[in-house]
Amino acid sequence: MSDYKSEDEVLGKAYDARLMRRLLGYVKPYKHFVIFAILLNIFVAALGPIRPYLTKIAIDDYIVNSDYDGLILIGVLLFGSLLLQAVIQYFLTYFTQYLGQKVLYDLRMQIFSHIQKLALRFFDRTPIGRLVTRATNDVEALGELFSSGIVMVFSDVFIIIWILAFMFFMDFSLSLVTLSVLPVLIYGTFLFRKKARESYRDVRLHLARLNSYMQEHVTGMSVVQIFRKEKDEFKKFSNINEDFRTVNIKSIFYYAVFYPSVELLSSIAIGLIVWYGGGEIIQGALTVGVLFAFIQYTEMFFRPIRDLSEKYNIMQTAMASSERIFKLLDNHTIIKNPDNPIKLNGVKGKIEFQNVWFAYNGDDYVLKDISFTINPGETVAIVGHTGAGKTSIINILTRFYDINKGKILLDDINIESIDKRDLRKYISMVLQDVFLFSGNIKSNINLENEFITEEKIKEAAAVVGANKFIDRYENSYNEVVKERGATLSVGQKQLISFARALAYNPQILILDEATSSVDTETEFLIQQAIEKLLVGRTAIVIAHRLSTIQNADKIIVLHKGEIRETGNHQELLAKRGIYYKLYQLQYKDQEMTVSKT
Repeated sequence: MSDYKSEDEVLGKAYDARLMRRLLGYVKPYKHFVIFAILLNIFVAALGPIRPYLTKIAIDDYIVNSDYDGLILIGVLLFGSLLLQAVIQYFLTYFTQYLGQKVLYDLRMQIFSHIQKLALRFFDRTPIGRLVTRATNDVEALGELFSSGIVMVFSDVFIIIWILAFMFFMDFSLSLVTLSVLPVLIYGTFLFRKKARESYRDVRLHLARLNSYMQEHVTGMSVVQIFRKEKDEFKKFSNINEDFRTVNIKSIFYYAVFYPSVELLSSIAIGLIVWYGGGEIIQGALTVGVLFAFIQYTEMFFRPIRDLSEKYNIMQTAMASSERIFKLLDNHTIIKNPDNPIKLNGVKGKIEFQNVWFAYNGDDYVLKDISFTINPGETVAIVGHTGAGKTSIINILTRFYDINKGKILLDDINIESIDKRDLRKYISMVLQDVFLFSGNIKSNINLENEFITEEKIKEAAAVVGANKFIDRYENSYNEVVKERGATLSVGQKQLISFARALAYNPQILILDEATSSVDTETEFLIQQAIEKLLVGRTAIVIAHRLSTIQNADKIIVLHKGEIRETGNHQELLAKRGIYYKLYQLQYKDQEMTVSKT
């Protein structure tokens, strides 16, 4: 919960010049749209205030003098101004919305591109839901700023300027009377902004708590149900939801007070105009047309004031969202590529670790002084208890993480001197926890790589035995795969993962507990396929089932981040060390299972 508060609930400034400059940087490529929209705003802002002035002319010059032809002319001008305003407003709305969507598109692309570059170390400590929120909700919150905030605020300002210009041009003293309520309006607006700001912070705080609780308990629904905690969790959710409702009602209260107050001040201003202006008309110092125009201007004047208050809320939301977005974009937890990378050509597959030390956090090393060599074409197995550092070796070989000390060489080249993408081009990996994307079986094998043809896909699937269940589907390789492969069994997903790895024809194949989730029959088929596939390839196999690695060329035994034993299956059994004990434990487990059966 504290994590949400530190990031999602902090409101920040209502206006931050530094953030605004960065936001305007995204508008710069479309500055011609902005300039055009501002010019349209200046022009269209005058079309509204000009109508009361035309009404004043119609009353004082034509209606009073019974000039019917002149009245028709004014009517045509009024209709023309309305039509012209509607046309310009259409283009203005289109251009501002177009500008907003272009900027949002660019920003989302930048966020997604940046996330792709971040190292796994960043994802270890950052909730995925937060990243999704940055690219969706927070970016969308900026939409109003770009489409109706930055540009449309000019419209409100220019309308006020034009109204004041016409008012003072027609009658200076009546203008001062009209604006006499302005100090009260300004004070009320600032008070509303303060209360609305506090209310907005409370709403966001409780919304974050509501989202957090929902996400956590939907994800852990199986635990809730098995321990019969539905009623307790429902009660807790009810309390959180009630708090959220309360702060929303409080927020509505401020709006419900502010907008009628503005209307009341507008009515008071009109009353002052009628009182003062009426007296001036009686004394012959003012015309009826001017009085009528001032009443219209007063009604028009308070509308943009209300709109500007709404723009303040848009600005406040945008500042909070942009601060979180830029915090993500400024995060440089990145595995850096060398300035002048060495190009790999014809990789043989020799891997060498030289005195490698590695820690995920500070000096808490999970790998300590690791040194070993894997020759081209060799199959090396890595075994050890949970937490021994087996998967960490894979993580640093693929440069998902950088090591703290030592060197890792591929064909006698330091992998830190190789471009990450170039390095990974020669490596395929099959993990215990298989991830499948929404799409179909074919796209999950070739990951939409156009160089991996359907023929290669079918060939890879056949080698690992995945074709046996794929061909049973009506759509075969075009069978729909839902999110995370929900419609497939664990074993089927594992086989697709094998086919994916093989379709890329890697020089180095990594199997991280790759057969732990399949049944005995499927494991046997995969083992047969692996024996064929490993010919001419370097392979690293991490396994808990020692029976699957007995034919490995070399077995490395890790214990608490250190290499304790190295040798083949028979050599390690003869040593009667850690490997022997692990083997005996598994052998006894198998005997007990068989006897129970």
